[in-house]
Amino acid sequence: MRVNYLGPAVVRVEHPALAEFDQRRFSPSYFLVEVSEEAIPGGPWMEGDVLVVDEARSFGHADLVVAEVEGEYRLFKSHRVGSRCRLLPPNGGEGCFVVSVHSKT
Repeated sequence: MRVNYLGPAVVRVEHPALAEFDQRRFSPSYFLVEVSEEAIPGGPWMEGDVLVVDEARSFGHADLVVAEVEGEYRLFKSHRVGSRCRLLPPNGGEGCFVVSVHSKT
């Protein structure tokens, strides 16, 4: 599912979903994305929902992951097996394998 980049979470972003949201509590590694019209009606995310993403955090099994694919930001669910991870589109589909470049210490 495509998501639209809104900007760093620490910068005041004008969006109806953020009207009463204190964005000052986030570190510079956080950014905001908005769920696109590709969201399935009745699903866990609706068009216009805003997600907060921490790009400094390593993802694990069953996490939500925002990845840039062919110049677009997309939302995936992760399925981790060792150092490999399969990113699966939340609306179904084949997905792709990735190798994590971050490691938890």
